[in-house]
This record gives sequence, C-alpha cells and structure tokens, in this order.
Amino acid sequence: MQADFLDAHERHWEDAERLLQAQRWANADHLYGMAAECGLKRLMLAFGMPYDTSNDCPASGADRKHADGIWTRFESYRCGHHQGAAYVLPSANPFDNWKVSQRYAHQSHFDQARAQAHQSGADAVRALLKKARKEGLL
Repeated sequence: MQADFLDAHERHWEDAERLLQAQRWANADHLYGMAAECGLKRLMLAFGMPYDTSNDCPASGADRKHADGIWTRFESYRCGHHQGAAYVLPSANPFDNWKVSQRYAHQSHFDQARAQAHQSGADAVRALLKKARKEGLL
C-alpha cells in the first residue's frame, strides 16, 4: 500500500479524539503520537523531504522516525524552505516522553494528563496542516 501521510494523520487524530472521550488514555495517547508523526511527515514532503517511492518510505533513515524524533527532523526541512518561517512548532517537543514501543505498555501507565499533553502536540501539527492547505502548500 502506498503511504498517505495526510489521510493517516486525520484518521489517527479522529480515533484518538474518540478514545480520549471514552477515557481510553493509553490508545488515545499512542494515536496522538502517530497523528503528529504522520502530519509532520506530510509537511516535510512539502518542504522537500526526499522520498523513496520504490520502498514507499522517506529516503533518509534519519527521516524514518516516530513522534519523539520527527519533531526535530521537521525543523531541518522547515528551516530550509522559503515558506518555512510561517510553519513554526512550539520549541519544546511534547513527544519527548512518547515512544512507539509504549504500545506494549500496561494501560495503567497512562492517564488523562499524559494523553492531553500529547493531544496538544498533535493539535499543533494539525493547525500547521490546516494552514498549509489554506495557503496551497498541500
């Protein structure tokens, strides 16, 4: 299947929102991270990230990161693009304490505050995507 980072961002966001409302903190938390990752990768493509279409993944291994690592990679593409100045994320990475491997953790390790902090980070990405659509970047 071909990657569609924008669609993946939207469905992970929507499912995370439903899970948060149902107080399913662990899965909501996980999906907020996935939503942020996918959204940032879509913006990185718009900012010139090389993409290996034969393997359907970013060309550089440095860009094959999850939410905790992709925040910094996004900055390298944003700073190098002529429209990048208008797409600034909060400087502190809200996903520093998020790991994709936490999907295996017991749900008792997750709470509302943690999920909402990651919701806020994913929402910042969501706002940039909305702006990019409005301005014709996507």
